[in-house]
Amino acid sequence: MPELPEVEALCRSFDTTLQGRAVERMSVRSVAVLKTFDPPTSALEGLAFDGCVRRGKFIDLALPPLHLVVHLARGGWIRLRDKPTNARPSLRGPLAVVLTLEDGGSLEITEHGTDKHLAVSVVKAPLDVPGVARLGIDALDPLLSASMLGRILHGQRGTLKSVLADQSVIAGIGNAYSDEILHAACLSPFRHADALDGSELERLKAAVGDVLSAAVALALSSDPAALKEGKRQSMRVHGRTGLPCPVCGDTVREVSLASRSFQYCPRCQTGGRVLADRRMSRLLR
Repeated sequence: MPELPEVEALCRSFDTTLQGRAVERMSVRSVAVLKTFDPPTSALEGLAFDGCVRRGKFIDLALPPLHLVVHLARGGWIRLRDKPTNARPSLRGPLAVVLTLEDGGSLEITEHGTDKHLAVSVVKAPLDVPGVARLGIDALDPLLSASMLGRILHGQRGTLKSVLADQSVIAGIGNAYSDEILHAACLSPFRHADALDGSELERLKAAVGDVLSAAVALALSSDPAALKEGKRQSMRVHGRTGLPCPVCGDTVREVSLASRSFQYCPRCQTGGRVLADRRMSRLLR
C-alpha cells in the first residue's frame, strides 16, 4: 500500500510534470472506483492542472475550479505516460481510470489484487471527500510534538499498531510504516496507545519523524516507477519475516490479523517475548 512517503513523492512529481496540462477526457473503466457523480467526470474536460498536494494518503490534483482526489488503497497506483496505454477495456483488467491529456499524454490509475478499495472523486473542494474531511493531524506536521502526541493518544483504547494507522488520529501512516516506526521506537505493537510515559512518547515522536523523513527523502530521489520496489528494500522489519533484525540480529517475527499481517523484532520491541499469531492461538501481550 502506498503510504505518506510514496504519495508525497508522487504528488511532488505531478505538481511539476502536470502543471498547465489540460484534460481532453476522463474515461472510467471500473465504475466502482468512482465515488462521486456531481460534478460529472465530463466537467474536467478542458480544465488544466494547477498543482498537486498530499492530504494524508490522498492525492489531491487541482484543476480549478475542481479537484480530482485519489486514494490508492492497497493495490492502486497512478502513472503519467507519454501516450495512453494501448489496452482494450476490460472489466477484470487493472486499468481503472484514464485521463487523456490534450497534448497526447495520459494519467492512468490502476488497481491490482482482490481487495478493491481504490477511490476516485471529482469534487469542488477536497473536504467534500469524507476520507479527507476526517483526517487527523499529518504525521509530518511540524506542530506534532511529543506532548501533542501524548494528548492525541490519551483516551485511545486501541493498540499502538492500530492507532498509528488510524487516519482520523494521525494522517499518512499505514501498515508498513507503523511497523517501521514502532521498531525504531523500540515499542511493542500491542502496547496500549494511551499508556506511554514521557520517554516513550519522545521515542515515538522521534521515530515518526525520522522514519518518515528518511523514507520521503528516498522516495524523492527515486524514479516514480520504482517507488514500490524502493519502499520494500528500505524496510527493516516490515515484510522481512524470518530474516535477521538489522539492529540486534534476532529473527523478525510476524502476526497475522484478518487479511493483514505485521512484523516486529522480539528483542528490540517486546523484551524477547514472541507474540502468538492469531492464526494459531490467542495474542499475547
